[in-house]
Amino acid sequence: MAATADCVSPAPQDRCKSIIEWLAGAGNQYPTLTAVMANPEPYRVQILYTQVDRDQDNQPVLREYHYGLDPNRYFYPASTVKLPISLLALEWLAEQKIDGLTSGTAMLTDAATPFQTAAHQDTSAESGIPSIAHYIKKILLVSDNDASNRLYELLGQDYIHQKLAEKGLTHTLINHRLSTRMSEKENRHYNPIRFVDAGGDILLSLPARHSENQYINTARPKLGKAYISAGERIESPMDFTTKNRLTLTDLNGVIKRLIFPQLFPPQQRFNLRPEDRALVLRYMSILPPESISPRYAPKEYPDNYSKFLMFGGEPREVPGHIRLFNKTGWAYGHVIDAAYIVDLENEVEFFLSAVIYANENDTLNDDEYQIDEIAKPFLRELGSFIYQHELKRKRPAEPDFTAIRQATGS
Repeated sequence: MAATADCVSPAPQDRCKSIIEWLAGAGNQYPTLTAVMANPEPYRVQILYTQVDRDQDNQPVLREYHYGLDPNRYFYPASTVKLPISLLALEWLAEQKIDGLTSGTAMLTDAATPFQTAAHQDTSAESGIPSIAHYIKKILLVSDNDASNRLYELLGQDYIHQKLAEKGLTHTLINHRLSTRMSEKENRHYNPIRFVDAGGDILLSLPARHSENQYINTARPKLGKAYISAGERIESPMDFTTKNRLTLTDLNGVIKRLIFPQLFPPQQRFNLRPEDRALVLRYMSILPPESISPRYAPKEYPDNYSKFLMFGGEPREVPGHIRLFNKTGWAYGHVIDAAYIVDLENEVEFFLSAVIYANENDTLNDDEYQIDEIAKPFLRELGSFIYQHELKRKRPAEPDFTAIRQATGS
């Protein structure tokens, strides 16, 4: 699907450099990038950069460069798991083949146990009613946790892992809701759900369900030297055996399957209806202030709220001609961003995914991470440095961005 190169030539006349040498020598304009890449081990950096060229038929040809990429080196994926959950929810929807059942149909979640909660209203929606489409908008715009949890409850672990395995995404586990206090067993119980049409008739009703299978990280990863639990400091690494997992390669692969499905065998693609794929592409790339429903206050959710590559850090504008089809995540000191980046004016396109661990004291849950001091500046400078390289890079053919313009309204 993609060729892998061992080194990068910054310019035709330059010798080919390893990616770490290239990034560490970025220069004074990129102080955090050069400092981190000069000593990357404490930050557990992983980077996957993919150049995109087009052939005479406008079909993409990919070449990959990477640093520190290791599917066996665990990092906590945080909110990045929301992207495959969103895509699988739309695939599940397409499989139902029920007249009138669309991503905009009212989705009413009930509660079957004391630890579950119901969701019959959504004040951020114009209709005031939840739906798969509106949950996905909230996930892609501002990484809404509850929205993702509702789709997790819809799918259940068995469906999620069966589908991921079919698509070749074999280094991914999604086995719990986010930002909830539920046990491993409770996370294997899923709410009853009703899909209701505009007249109040039930189109589809799902009972309360549960998974017998347990999906765990068999390597039983542990992170940190200590962690805080219920206000108490525990002097031992934190166990992530039952936590979610999404390697950088799999996350990057999810985005590539969405952007260029034709590069994958049919069984490895996300089987989305055209209108559902268009929904994802639009809300993956537009900015919170551009959204009408849901609507977000720019002061709380600026342009770069979840656009870390090229723009992470203090609030700043993202130019209209640059679109990032991305998903971010941040938790336990890890900050991740994976993106397909497009400059519509300069006809630039590339994929870039990276994770960094910014936790100097190696203690988890103490909220003393260096997110703003190191992680976001690193991702901003990494994205900007590679973008500048892409601006200068000669391409064999000009890309046709008609589909991208249609998806984003640009």
